[in-house]
Amino acid sequence: MSADSRTRTDSGNPLEAKEREIAELRRQLEEWRRRFDAMPKRDVEFTTVSGRPVEPLYTPLDVADLDYARDLGVPGDYPFTRGPYHSMYRTKLWTMRQFAGFGTAAESNRRFKYLLEHGQTGLSVAFDFPTLMGYDSDHPRAEGEVGKCGVAVSSLADMETLFDGIPLDRVSVSMTINGPAIMLYGFLLVAAEKQGVPFDRVRGTIQNDILKEYMAQHAWIFPPEPALKIITDIFEWSARHAPKFNTISISGYHIREAGATAVQELAYTLKNGFTYVEKGIERGLDVDDFAPRLSFFFDVHNDFFEEIAKFRAARRIWARHMRERYGAKKPESWRLRTHAQTAGCTLVAQQPENNIVRVAYQALAAVLGGTQSLHTNSMDETFALPTEKAVRIALRTQQILAYETGVANTIDPLAGSYYVEHLTNRMEEEAEAIFEEIDRLGGVVRGIEMGYFQREIARSAQRFQEEVESGRRIVVGVNEFTEGNEESEIPILKIGPEPEIEQRQRLAELRRRREDRRVRETLARLEEAAREGENLMEPLLDAVRAYATLGELRETLVKVYSEFHEPVTF
Repeated sequence: MSADSRTRTDSGNPLEAKEREIAELRRQLEEWRRRFDAMPKRDVEFTTVSGRPVEPLYTPLDVADLDYARDLGVPGDYPFTRGPYHSMYRTKLWTMRQFAGFGTAAESNRRFKYLLEHGQTGLSVAFDFPTLMGYDSDHPRAEGEVGKCGVAVSSLADMETLFDGIPLDRVSVSMTINGPAIMLYGFLLVAAEKQGVPFDRVRGTIQNDILKEYMAQHAWIFPPEPALKIITDIFEWSARHAPKFNTISISGYHIREAGATAVQELAYTLKNGFTYVEKGIERGLDVDDFAPRLSFFFDVHNDFFEEIAKFRAARRIWARHMRERYGAKKPESWRLRTHAQTAGCTLVAQQPENNIVRVAYQALAAVLGGTQSLHTNSMDETFALPTEKAVRIALRTQQILAYETGVANTIDPLAGSYYVEHLTNRMEEEAEAIFEEIDRLGGVVRGIEMGYFQREIARSAQRFQEEVESGRRIVVGVNEFTEGNEESEIPILKIGPEPEIEQRQRLAELRRRREDRRVRETLARLEEAAREGENLMEPLLDAVRAYATLGELRETLVKVYSEFHEPVTF
């Protein structure tokens, strides 16, 4: 068709022309649908991983209400759907992290240096189970678990060893810690102080998201209200003293790993984030003083387009609520920044090399979704902590993605896709409906106490498992294409009893050489601050400087706040 003929066809009333265009599209679709329905189909359920039905074709009719300026805009501008920063990966690639930590602090320090030497640009610390629960390595409940699923850190001395030779003003450190987050944060800050790094130059993130622990992961210490009080203490203190540190990483990852759908992960995570914002405002903090340091952490599951849409919807929802509901004035408060991790729950023991492929596609989805930081799982993590070779492959996956595929060259390349925009809109609508349901229950804390979140996640997990077991959902190497499963043996990293023996010796030596009187005095001051409702950060830092242990800090605060006991749900 010539330019002149296009001009003649489009002339006249624009509204009438649009109506004719829609009518013609509907006619074409009806004709296509008749041919489509007459064709044989594969005997599968065409749904996303979350169970959302997927239409065979998406057209402009599925995004007819999309307003570009209102719903998309440009990267770096409200509502940030297309990305939180104006130039995205054209200026700086996402931070490439690997989740690392095992055995003793000295062993993990060697692994950290290995990763940095091989091109990693940030460190993510995995802690062992006793540390996650706030117990010292020589506590009876730590027996047999020290150093097994992460590094054992029981005191400032361990944190100093963990980052020996790693400058804490130049390397960003992410710590996956929740119940005792304030204590590990204190260890890191004082370790930096001893390196000569002032607090305002320390960069990194503590997960510190206790609400999702009650929902999904269960690494808590205190009941919800005192736990939220402690988190608000961290917000308040850090806004003044450690402004470059992300004081919370509001995590959907563990919610998804427990079995939630993509939209449940999206809604529960953002609702938790809004709850933290409300607690800060209740404290009397200006939302713009602490909201810019809130960050997020999402899972990246197997459904490629659903995951991309989830990231885009998350940014838009957060921006709108922060500006319109919570009155934030700074764009930095509207901007949702996120770390992403490929889905550990999708890794399988059968044909474990296939996990490399799964992780690569998940990583691609995270980058196309606009993540700021990414951890790629290693193929052997379904068995144990990863070997150095497996970690290197996982890191190389990100580097190939960044430097060889071209996906970092343009921003939000799938914008305008009828399917992606439709999914983004639907996920936003469904998340808003879940927000309303939670509000009717009385909020997040009340929902936790009622077991609402636990039940909903369990139902979703059961549905997915039933699909796999029935064969309605194929998992390669598990319920289909199982040839070669008998050959699926790969080297795994085994942690023996030596770290526990060494940790017990280190703790005994620490207690011998520290000044006991100073420890007692600083712990007493910490207990007093807790009883008086004061901000805990300064007295806690003093106790850390005195080399009070993780377990001693825990016991001191438990005396005031008690411990949380999960409600029984069915």
